[in-house]
Amino acid sequence: MAPRMRAILRIVAALIFLLHGTQKLFGFPPPMGGTGPAAFSLLWVGGVLELVGGLLLMLGLFTRPVAFVLAGEMAFAYWMFHAPRNLFPTLNGGDAAILYCFVFLYFVAAGPGAWALDIARRREAEPVPVPAARDAVVPRRQG
Repeated sequence: MAPRMRAILRIVAALIFLLHGTQKLFGFPPPMGGTGPAAFSLLWVGGVLELVGGLLLMLGLFTRPVAFVLAGEMAFAYWMFHAPRNLFPTLNGGDAAILYCFVFLYFVAAGPGAWALDIARRREAEPVPVPAARDAVVPRRQG
């Protein structure tokens, strides 16, 4: 089940990440106060990365390089915008950025999991299911 669970994590994380991009660029879902960022500002570039990168990750297309770029974006966002407010992530609002960063680094190392266009394009190996008997506990004979 590991490749399927990795794919579910990839799809859900990418979908939520993509929503951050649509909120920044298109105002959907409506942000709480304020308007979108100015074109070509850091926040606008972040929104583009979140939208395009989130879509690519959701599809499992170019998973490893996209996840690497997005992990870097989240590290940059944390140190630029959250860390200066406070040392503690729960107080500076940066806990999601840290989680995204490490989830994306996981995809860099582990790959997309099942249900990815990278597999269809033969850029990643098809996940091989592990036989259940291999993980089962085999009782020893007493004798």
